[in-house]
Amino acid sequence: MDFYFHPASAPCRACQLTAKALGVKFNPKEVDLMKGEQNNPEFLAINPMHCVPTLVDGDFTLWESRAICAYLVNQYGKDDSLYPKDPKTRALVDRLMYFDMGTLTKRFGDYAYPTLLEGAPVKPEKLEALMEALEWLDKDLAGRDYVAGSAPTIADFVLVASVATIVACGVDISGVTNVAAWYGRCKSSMAGFDENEDGAKGLGDYFKTKL
Repeated sequence: MDFYFHPASAPCRACQLTAKALGVKFNPKEVDLMKGEQNNPEFLAINPMHCVPTLVDGDFTLWESRAICAYLVNQYGKDDSLYPKDPKTRALVDRLMYFDMGTLTKRFGDYAYPTLLEGAPVKPEKLEALMEALEWLDKDLAGRDYVAGSAPTIADFVLVASVATIVACGVDISGVTNVAAWYGRCKSSMAGFDENEDGAKGLGDYFKTKL
């Protein structure tokens, strides 16, 4: 299946981690966002919202990374371990993915994007808000090896892609000890984690040139 992506994008990397865990092979098609390739007519014909990641699986086209992660497990998973069908566990996984989308990623964007896109100085209060979100994640991880229990789920793939980006941009997570320990477990256990970190480093290195 065709996978339109950019390596610096945490949502794209979350999908790649999911695919790796499932043994699903993508036909990777990198979209150079800096050159505006997402607005090329060929890509707009596939996805009029011109965003990555975008998945084309036969006659089915899907965007929005968390939906892609769930689809991959539902369609290709040998079991439901990565996206459990138990209603309460699935609700927890969903909540954590929504937390990533609506809180963690949002606060990272508020902190980093003015610098990335405009060269503006970072605002300490935006870093404080980002750290507050990481502290909430730290509480979720108390007593757990992974965010929804004892084994990884797609919520871990989504969140670890975001945290890798945050770390690559120089944010110190050592004070959120549960997050730091979880990040280390993900690094040592997840297939494709090195690729995830490399993509995050690309964005982080660019961010640091703007400081």
